[in-house]
Amino acid sequence: MPTSAFTKRYEQFCRSLVAARKAAGMTQAELAAKLRLPQSFVSKYERGERRLDVVEFLRVTEILGADPHAVLDTIRPPQTKPRN
Repeated sequence: MPTSAFTKRYEQFCRSLVAARKAAGMTQAELAAKLRLPQSFVSKYERGERRLDVVEFLRVTEILGADPHAVLDTIRPPQTKPRN
């Protein structure tokens, strides 16, 4: 994944999507078939060559049975302590 085009957070987002797919026991081809898209679609977003929009992201997590909030929590910056 080209580091100049993507932040560390987006790289983590991609890794989280790969992990969710693997946790669901699916191959890229199986997920793509359920999405009714080519396998290259899954491969490209998992490698960061293509970005998912919100609707696509929700559809992917729905098919994987993954909680979209949990995926997004993996890229949430550490919470800072409130100032007193």
